[in-house]
Amino acid sequence: MFKIKNRNCKIVSVIVLMIAVSSCKKISQKSQPIVYPGYAAFDWFDYKGKDDAYENISPSDNDYLNPILAGFYPDPTICRVGDTFYLVNSSFCYFPGLPIFESTDLVRWKQIGNIIDRPEQANFGNSRLSGGMYAPTLRYHNGTFYVICTNVSGVGNFIVTAKNPAGPWSNPMVIPGVDGIDPDIFFDDDGKVYITHNGPPPNNISVHDGHRAIYMFEYDLAKQKITSEPKLVINGGTDMAIKPVWIEGPHVIKKNGYYYMICAQGGTGYNHSEVVFRSKNIYGPYESYSNNPIMTQTHLDPNRKNEVSTTGHADFVELPNGDWWAVFLGCRPYGMDLYNTGRETFMMPVEWKNDWPTIVDGNKAIPMINKRPNLPVAKEKREPTNGNFVSHDDFESNKLDLKWNFVRTPSEKWYDLKDGKLLIKPRKESIHTETNFSFIGRRQQHLKFEASTKLEFTPEDALETAGLVAFQNEKNYLLIGKRLNTEGKQEVYLERTASKIKDSESEILAKKELAVNATALFVKIEGKGRYYDFYYKTAEKGEWSLLAKDIDGIILSTKEAGGFVGTYLAMYTSSHHF
Repeated sequence: MFKIKNRNCKIVSVIVLMIAVSSCKKISQKSQPIVYPGYAAFDWFDYKGKDDAYENISPSDNDYLNPILAGFYPDPTICRVGDTFYLVNSSFCYFPGLPIFESTDLVRWKQIGNIIDRPEQANFGNSRLSGGMYAPTLRYHNGTFYVICTNVSGVGNFIVTAKNPAGPWSNPMVIPGVDGIDPDIFFDDDGKVYITHNGPPPNNISVHDGHRAIYMFEYDLAKQKITSEPKLVINGGTDMAIKPVWIEGPHVIKKNGYYYMICAQGGTGYNHSEVVFRSKNIYGPYESYSNNPIMTQTHLDPNRKNEVSTTGHADFVELPNGDWWAVFLGCRPYGMDLYNTGRETFMMPVEWKNDWPTIVDGNKAIPMINKRPNLPVAKEKREPTNGNFVSHDDFESNKLDLKWNFVRTPSEKWYDLKDGKLLIKPRKESIHTETNFSFIGRRQQHLKFEASTKLEFTPEDALETAGLVAFQNEKNYLLIGKRLNTEGKQEVYLERTASKIKDSESEILAKKELAVNATALFVKIEGKGRYYDFYYKTAEKGEWSLLAKDIDGIILSTKEAGGFVGTYLAMYTSSHHF
């Protein structure tokens, strides 16, 4: 009996030992990073908004927050189909392009696709980043969705269509011979279709700097053909005596027997505004509203709390109950007309007075919190598009989330999703060049934020790098990355490239040698309005080490960097970076 018991104890001991060894082996294997030759492996990406404005605002069930789409979502256009609303934004040379959102209450939005998501629809080549897709117009007619837009880096003005707004969308139907941007498509009650767009002044003779005009022509959709001579409908803007500039972004709306043309005026900057004209006839003559502009923020104190600036480029939508609402772009500066988040999408009600529309009486400040539209509150849980949200991507899906973008159109697939990691191949294309370099990014959507990622990467030579970048364009960015130093040892470093500093030459602001066996590197960027801090660590549970503090992020502002886009936070790698 004793022997049998002893034998059983030995067997149990052996089994326990085998289980323990097996468990240790699994733990050891899990803790050891898997090497992916030829790739930089990003394990996850975290983003957290920390704006002061949202910390001090508590919207009730009857309120909503502005902007409705935080971050770089400019030139919004909107339409309603039944009880559902759809919204599209400009995207310039980011790909996929022209993001499309869906909502049933105008407050909670969900991205359902991108209008431009195939290389044959748009190849941006080596275009400047602020080229590509300019202001679109989205409309629905007889079971078909239409988007008309201008690809300034390619075919010019074009139309794409879809039965399902989530896609697929057609290849572009080019509208030849149109000299201008910001096209609008309008379906009249009699079945006729009109296209309106911004263009050069009559006979290409400018009376003053910024002199532009609005033109209109009839279009046959079935034959994809212009069927009338372009007609000048607005010359210069509201009043030539005040030398109006940059009349653009036209949208035609029909209400109570009038054709209304709402337009942006003043240029997409601090003097931006929205104006309106009306006529009983589609081709005019159009009367300018005596109380134009119907929305502007230019006269307000720039030191006011929660400043919203540069408002304009609006589009209107009618609710089932007859209410009207406007979506438009605006910016949230951190001072001195400086903003890194780009132009964002805001929303406010439209009030009609004597058959003229106004937004916030034309001159009141855009509020951060406002009473929501008279619509049933959406019940579907959706990832927030404003407020101080937290966003995490662990790359467990077999395809990239819709929030991720490339710079320009990829000509090959240089990334992969495998084992819960995003693998990005270092290639000869680098962030210094106007190419499709190995960059996968999301928008900076807050003035104050944290963005972090875990990176597994072993550089093979001094030219290779991988890391996290706060990117405005190829000449204005801040990059925290991993590379080999002159002695062949791994280091974490911070690089700044700024168009107004040393003629765009890159400079290393900080660096720190890493341990020899440090395969994994965790990097974090903290934005604090104008200034950015950069952190790193080499262990999951380790404390963050400060690499550089209070780095001036003014180089990421539109005012300093130029162009029309906003800051992206991106995973980046290159084999020829230096």
